[in-house]
Amino acid sequence: MHHYDPSSEIQDYLVFGEYGDVNPSITDSSTYTFLNPQTMNELFEQEIEGCFLYSRHWNPTNKYLADALSKLEDSEAAIVTSSGMGAISCVVLQLCNSGDEIVSSRTIYGGTYALFKNFLPKFGIKVKFVNTQDLSAVKKAITKKTKLIYCESVSNPLLEVADIPRLSEIANSNGIKLVVDNTFSPIIISPIRLGAHIVVHSLTKFINGTSDCVAGCVCSTKEFISQLTDINSGASMLLGPVLDSFRAASIMKNLHSLHIRIKKHSENALYLAENFHKLGCKVFYPGLKSHKGHKLLKKIMNKGFGYGGMLAIDAGTTEQANKVMENMQHEKVGYLAVSLGYFKTLFSSPGHSTSSEIPEEERKAMGLSDGLVRISIGLDNDIKRTFKRIKKCFIQAGLCK
Repeated sequence: MHHYDPSSEIQDYLVFGEYGDVNPSITDSSTYTFLNPQTMNELFEQEIEGCFLYSRHWNPTNKYLADALSKLEDSEAAIVTSSGMGAISCVVLQLCNSGDEIVSSRTIYGGTYALFKNFLPKFGIKVKFVNTQDLSAVKKAITKKTKLIYCESVSNPLLEVADIPRLSEIANSNGIKLVVDNTFSPIIISPIRLGAHIVVHSLTKFINGTSDCVAGCVCSTKEFISQLTDINSGASMLLGPVLDSFRAASIMKNLHSLHIRIKKHSENALYLAENFHKLGCKVFYPGLKSHKGHKLLKKIMNKGFGYGGMLAIDAGTTEQANKVMENMQHEKVGYLAVSLGYFKTLFSSPGHSTSSEIPEEERKAMGLSDGLVRISIGLDNDIKRTFKRIKKCFIQAGLCK
């Protein structure tokens, strides 16, 4: 078990506004002035610390948030983007040229799957989807054209746990990058400390935590972040997924309560998962000893933050899943809505929403049932009351007695 505490790194990160504000001043400007033309010319050639040119490149507010996120992930550097998909797209297009290949986990967010399966082939980039739980399958899929292995720390929506140290060994032995989406497990898992080369997040979810904006980030080495932001050839610079500075400032404030929120999300999710299991429900939650990834997660996780706020149940059929979700919204358990990481509980049926981009036969192959209900557990203060309400919904839908 790792005893690294990302929350302490965030706590020690102090940034003052230009007048000594405890919240950094928000830079509401797209472009920046120079005292002399020479400095502007130099900035086109290389980055100058504390010097800004144009907000598609950097602005102070986004830089503050990026630096805080690099503290969270223990990376050398980071950038923020206007969405998680923007972050993933920039990473992939920076690493891959036409003719290159990617080895990806088959259980990933539907939007990522659609990008890999339907969009990247237009640029001559081939993606091989494999069961990354089977390390021999990963090794077998790698060729001389492979540029990266892609996976999620805890997968969406089946909550499989990636063996990041072993995947890192495979990547290193082949001279390729391991890219990890850590959206489901911020602060719980530190992929870079486990050997990942690049970490991406949808900041929209747990890191922001208030479901009021869409944002993303990339955490990696200074060298790779500089490549992404290069004026002449950087994917983030040239594709332009810029995060608004007001949103960056808002996310940074929420980041400081992440450790408290994740502990509560995890505490509530574990209580519900254990009690759903007792009811005889088919539950997917890595905090349960019966979960295939439980031992691995205990081995690689940071101590003290729990097993995460995401769980899933298999309601059996689409009809039962829909009935359960309708009942839960009616009983004020939370909202029937996509996304996750909100302070209220959110639930959806991935096979008909966030994973609907994945063809039915492939969903079946990976074990993603049409009756699967993904639940993002909220910050409920009385989780026992919540369980009673959900149990009532389960009984009404015929999932238990």
